[in-house]
Amino acid sequence: MGMYSFFYGCVMFFVIHLLFLVVIRVKGKRLGFGECDLFTGTWVKDEDLYPLYQPDTCPFIEREFRCQANGRPDLLYTHYRWHPLACNSLRFNGLDFLEKMRGKSIMFVGDSLSRNQWQSLTCMLHSSLPNSTYTLDRVTDVSIFTFTEYNVKIMLDRNVYLVDIVREDIGRVLKLDSIEGSKLWRGIDMLIFNTWHWWSRRGPTQPWDYIQEGSKVMKDMDRMEAFEKALRTWGAWVDANINPTKVKVFFQGISPSHYNGSLWNEPSAKSCVGEMNPVAGSTYPGGLPPAVTVLKNVLRTIKKPVTLLDITTLSLLRKDGHPSIYGLGGPTGMDCSHWCLPGVPDTWNEILYNLI
Repeated sequence: MGMYSFFYGCVMFFVIHLLFLVVIRVKGKRLGFGECDLFTGTWVKDEDLYPLYQPDTCPFIEREFRCQANGRPDLLYTHYRWHPLACNSLRFNGLDFLEKMRGKSIMFVGDSLSRNQWQSLTCMLHSSLPNSTYTLDRVTDVSIFTFTEYNVKIMLDRNVYLVDIVREDIGRVLKLDSIEGSKLWRGIDMLIFNTWHWWSRRGPTQPWDYIQEGSKVMKDMDRMEAFEKALRTWGAWVDANINPTKVKVFFQGISPSHYNGSLWNEPSAKSCVGEMNPVAGSTYPGGLPPAVTVLKNVLRTIKKPVTLLDITTLSLLRKDGHPSIYGLGGPTGMDCSHWCLPGVPDTWNEILYNLI
């Protein structure tokens, strides 16, 4: 009887272990011995280990992300850790990151959400090695943060559409099939792209007067369709120019905004102001923005490897993480699009660390 029990126990252990590996493998991203979906999970309070840094250790964080310095009184939003459901992710290790990237360059390409992630990563690294020297320079539209001891460059190219805006006789033309700005991306070891938030802009903040595809010039067109066409132009550039043995390519995904409380089952909320807790659970009541589907459909057509930082759902759950009235606009502004630092973009970078 004892031998039978021992044999039965061994078989059950093997079966459960095998099923565990199969479940993890189905989920997607490689981590350790199995594979792990890093993007499905919940936010848990962890006041012992989070935040990863204090904002005053990074004097270079720009004012619009410095919520505490701008007077935000609550700090609970800084103490949440992302917990994937299928596995445990590795905690960010700045020294390990810099050693892995020694002598290499990383460039974020996109709008102010790329700047949000860029500033997060530079602060995570600097606070990990506060005595390591760095320089911060700007050359035309590119900001360059260099950790001189490791010869690692963390760069930002502000390019809100990825495709070109060209000034012509008729005015500023957004050219959906032109991507001359890509000359700045050559020779970079890791590229992290992003575009979306500017595609819906109209009026005085819209930075173009006409939109062009091929020889057809229009005053406007369906913005989601324009977004898709620009992504396809970018995808064609990736296929034509990226050598996967030398360059890693990521796409940041769609970072969400929180201006409509009905989407998180709080109809009385007209913005993110006063929000102090994440949405509970692992799903967002309002669903995903349509731009996510467009982006994923385009990424499937690209032949070269592009890894999606699929941060939309985990960020949708963080209605509490925006500057609101503690951003660049102050009490008269309302920023429910960008993210406080420390905060949600630190998790994007922890996931990036796990993926590389």
